[in-house]
Amino acid sequence: MIERIHPEGLRRPPTYTPVVRASGGTTVYISGQVSADVDGNIVGVGDFAAQARQVFGNLRLALAAVDADFSHVVKITSYIVDYHPGLREAYGAARVEAMGDALPASTLIGVQALAMPEYLIEVEAIAVV
Repeated sequence: MIERIHPEGLRRPPTYTPVVRASGGTTVYISGQVSADVDGNIVGVGDFAAQARQVFGNLRLALAAVDADFSHVVKITSYIVDYHPGLREAYGAARVEAMGDALPASTLIGVQALAMPEYLIEVEAIAVV
């Protein structure tokens, strides 16, 4: 069971849930996904929006491997290279397109670099199925 909680006294953000309680299932940890396709080609070199869409598509595939979807995700952590507020729109659009109204607990971290210089975004997830 996944319960999304908005505690009194905390801001009710439109893009994530401040507290998520999960019980009675199996916890699945999904490694950070980058914008590589099945053949290892980097999708959207230099295009943050294209990379974000690929990353969330890769997360969808990873979730499907354990018979899950984004409604099972309880926490995501997003790493964005050279983050600035101007990237929030493209990030949010890719996230909403993939996740809809499934709002997990969430952390966004601006980083200097990822595993390869072409990667602009990486997202990891925790799901309960």
